[in-house]
Amino acid sequence: MSAPIILVVNGPNLNMLGSRQPEIYGAETLADIETACRAHAAALGFDIEFRQSNHEGDLVDWIQGARNRCAGLVINAGAYTHTSIALLDALLAAELPAVEVHLSNIHGRDPFRHTSFIAKAARGMICGLGSHGYLLAIDALARITQPHSTKKARDA
Repeated sequence: MSAPIILVVNGPNLNMLGSRQPEIYGAETLADIETACRAHAAALGFDIEFRQSNHEGDLVDWIQGARNRCAGLVINAGAYTHTSIALLDALLAAELPAVEVHLSNIHGRDPFRHTSFIAKAARGMICGLGSHGYLLAIDALARITQPHSTKKARDA
């Protein structure tokens, strides 16, 4: 039997991590974050499907496609967080537990970044903790989707 899948969806400009405003977003690349997510998820008994696009429709398609395949999803929608009702609708339609992640503290930045259209569809939001937020989101989904197995892993 294959491991349950957590979909990790990354929005626009996240492909530029490591070189784009490292004082805000850190020096790690998206590939570094993917590697860490895969290792962390594997230790919890999950597989990761990790994706990034600068195109809103791609994100919507991936979220819709996760509905009957994935146990949950992590989403860093980037700037679409503050603009996309389409992503909100896709997340609601997917009916999967979702955790919203932001590398920076969106509440400590420009006022337009304080509003998240996708928050309504998320079980929780992690922001301001850099790439570690992705690992915390995977932990949260493991507890939500398999509470008995994560307790055993923590107690081991």
